[in-house]
Amino acid sequence: MSYGKIIIIGAGPGGLTAGMLLAHRGFEVIIYEKAKVVGGRNAPIIKDGYVFDTGPTFLMMKFILDEVFEEAGANINDYINAYKLDPMYRLQFKDFSIDISDNKKKMVSEIRRLFPNEISGLEKFMKTESMRFKRFFPCLQKDYSSIKEYFKPVFIRALPYIFTTKSMMQVLDNYFNDDRLKICFTFQAKYLGMSPWSCPGQFMIIPYIEHAFGIYHVEGGLSEISFAMEKVFKKNNGKLKLNTPVKKIIIKDGKAIGVELKNGKKDYADNIIVNADFSYAITNLIDKNQWYNIKRWNPKKLKKKKYSCSTFMLYLGVDKLYDMPHHTIVFADNYKKNIDDVFLNKRLSDDISIYIRNASINDKKIAPKNHSAIYILVPVSNTDSNINWSKERKRFRDLVIETIKRKTIMKDIDKHIKTEIIVTPKDWENNNIYNGATFNLAHTIDQMLYLRPHNKFEDIENLWLVGGGTHPGSGLPTIYESGRITANMISKSYRIKFFTKNLEV
Repeated sequence: MSYGKIIIIGAGPGGLTAGMLLAHRGFEVIIYEKAKVVGGRNAPIIKDGYVFDTGPTFLMMKFILDEVFEEAGANINDYINAYKLDPMYRLQFKDFSIDISDNKKKMVSEIRRLFPNEISGLEKFMKTESMRFKRFFPCLQKDYSSIKEYFKPVFIRALPYIFTTKSMMQVLDNYFNDDRLKICFTFQAKYLGMSPWSCPGQFMIIPYIEHAFGIYHVEGGLSEISFAMEKVFKKNNGKLKLNTPVKKIIIKDGKAIGVELKNGKKDYADNIIVNADFSYAITNLIDKNQWYNIKRWNPKKLKKKKYSCSTFMLYLGVDKLYDMPHHTIVFADNYKKNIDDVFLNKRLSDDISIYIRNASINDKKIAPKNHSAIYILVPVSNTDSNINWSKERKRFRDLVIETIKRKTIMKDIDKHIKTEIIVTPKDWENNNIYNGATFNLAHTIDQMLYLRPHNKFEDIENLWLVGGGTHPGSGLPTIYESGRITANMISKSYRIKFFTKNLEV
């Protein structure tokens, strides 16, 4: 028995989550994906025997992944091998490095070694931010299709932890004195594509989540999660069409009724779920003659919204193994100036911060024997900056390599590169990411919760959203939540009972 037909545009993490849940509950679900593999920005890049994750490399809050698989009738551990990392990552400053661990004794030891007068701050941080997490995270799991959500007990209890005028850096003033130690607990703002000096203080739950629950790696790369979801989706009788891009959403009388494919064919359904980049989808997948139906999020207004930064990516296959941690963040000598260049001045720094994933130190499946698949990410301004990437591409690539040689043990990495892929913000934009903003709409107070695009798109009936551009926001765990929220809302509209483990404390 089918409760109705659902078309999902895009097989990213949000679309796959919603798809496998809805298929398990008895809906007829078909996913159209433009690429040849599932995953979107959680897909693999494979070249010359090296496997790279396109985007996410940190798996936090694995329990959410466990839950959505359980709700889809599967056990995640039957599909992937995920293991905790310790240390979670190394932070490399100009004159010292610190290994960050979710093991309290190890973390205290590292702080004592470098900041002996700051030890008590860690205990205070964990105690206070645990309460923020317990109060705030359940709010992220609710849908905000109605402003009435703000008047429910779960939200009212969270108010003191949500509405703060302080930035993440300002919140850290409550725990630590040394700015370098504060950076160790606030650089996570870049997971949202924001500056820790402006990112709202409620997102202190992110560093707390790392220290409370740890960080995981998935053998073979985090893209294996998308392949696992694909298997569960198909097992639940979902239909997947790869290499099948959607040209537009068909709208009639204010209702989404189907899609037109780029091959000219049309398909119709009771509900349409959009997993494409939100701002790109509204601007490009909806005919201009339908824009008048869209009041709050029409393309003209989208141009004025705030967007995250972008990223400059280097994927390097090298014929050598390096004894470096799985994750390393190398900070600019003047980190604040570097961040200001990215977010305020919108120009390229010569003094840059770099994230390096050296997963081959633990994972032997992503590169040939004694080789490494090195993933490098540099936060840079999005394409709203007008940086000429055709001109800067090679120069900036060389700057990244020279910085790595100078600041890490990879002193000879340039001599061992066997294959290389470069992705600039312009490349992201050309791949249907609005403004090349890889973390989507910024997570500012005026673009969160009820003020973020709703999972049930308010201006067009039967149109639903999942992914980083809708509530609750960017990052794998919250994108899984977006898929679950949308699936639950659709199920409720059909009065279908379902099992869910939404966290409410």
